[in-house]
Amino acid sequence: MTDPTQDPRFLQDPYPTYAAMRSTCPVQPLPTGSGGHAGYLVTGYAEAREALGDARLSKDTAAFFADKGSGRRLHPAVAHSMLASDPPQHSRLRKLVTGAFTTGAVAALRPFIDRVTNDLLDQWPAGEQVDLVADLAVPLPVIVICELLGVPEADRTDVQRWSGELFAAGRPDLIDAASHAMADYMSGLIAAKRVRPGDSLLDRLISARDGDDHLSEEELVSLAVLLLVAGHETTTNFLGNAVLALLQHPHELDRLRKNLDDVPAALDELLRFDSPVGTATFRFTTEALHLGGTEIPGGTPVLVSLGAANRDPQRFPSPDQLDLNRHTAAHLSFGHGIHRCVGAPLARAEAEIALRATLARFPGIRLAVPPDQLDWRRTRLVRGLVSLPVRT
Repeated sequence: MTDPTQDPRFLQDPYPTYAAMRSTCPVQPLPTGSGGHAGYLVTGYAEAREALGDARLSKDTAAFFADKGSGRRLHPAVAHSMLASDPPQHSRLRKLVTGAFTTGAVAALRPFIDRVTNDLLDQWPAGEQVDLVADLAVPLPVIVICELLGVPEADRTDVQRWSGELFAAGRPDLIDAASHAMADYMSGLIAAKRVRPGDSLLDRLISARDGDDHLSEEELVSLAVLLLVAGHETTTNFLGNAVLALLQHPHELDRLRKNLDDVPAALDELLRFDSPVGTATFRFTTEALHLGGTEIPGGTPVLVSLGAANRDPQRFPSPDQLDLNRHTAAHLSFGHGIHRCVGAPLARAEAEIALRATLARFPGIRLAVPPDQLDWRRTRLVRGLVSLPVRT
């Protein structure tokens, strides 16, 4: 038996596979070709929410792989990031960056986000074909997070490339190399900012203290890399997925286009319908536990599928239907519990501004290719389009 999520058809549309797995059991082992299993996959909503909040599921990746001899050479700044840590270390690091993504802090960024969005849309030729991913969904959040962190404009293309390579499924060599390139770049940028300080978020992290405790150099580089990558990956995938969902549901698109003030309220259903993060980052059991009718041994990887949980009919009736009137604030696309995405307010603001501007300026926007010809990113971790050809 093989892992059903490795089927090429899964990338195009994972939800039938998830539904079939969930109907059998919401928590089940993922088989390997050798007859064993690589861990457990959670596809039910209640079970996913429980798992995301269970302290017996650790995110300390370094501890899990310490004696496994994987042969990987991820840079420590990536391998030991805030995402791969547990309290109290996680709590300490998260507190240092939370202030940059509060409602007030994001509100102050909105004029800049609006200006960048419209500058990008100004380059779209009316009535022609454009790639919404390459021409809006990628550059918008990259520019915003780089501006926030103080990354020079000349370096942003490299940052974007390294970030994409960190999600190159089946290419551990490329992932490892990208982790070193990104970390080495951030180390150099931090050194430059120590010589010539500015007022960016990265400058504030350099001088950040937690009581009497400075960030270590590795922690500082790790936070910088994490913010760069997480600060645009989610928004890029969210924006592409949301526009595609609307184009495939013309009644909902028309309703939204007629009242653009409804865009903020529509974001949760768009997030639920096609989550930009398909599977939450790595967790493992620190002891045996019972989840969704399944006994999971200690020391076992557990993959929580946020996309599958958001399509669980036990929580969201008719889950495969996009319904912008649906109340879906409880979706799990940004996670749940202490590891919930700290940058969610920024991602929402970017998506809201971009969707509103795109629909206002290009009311006739439509798909330029059949949906089955769209190319999806080849990874189970994130759910996003390689490109989205549309006609304006």
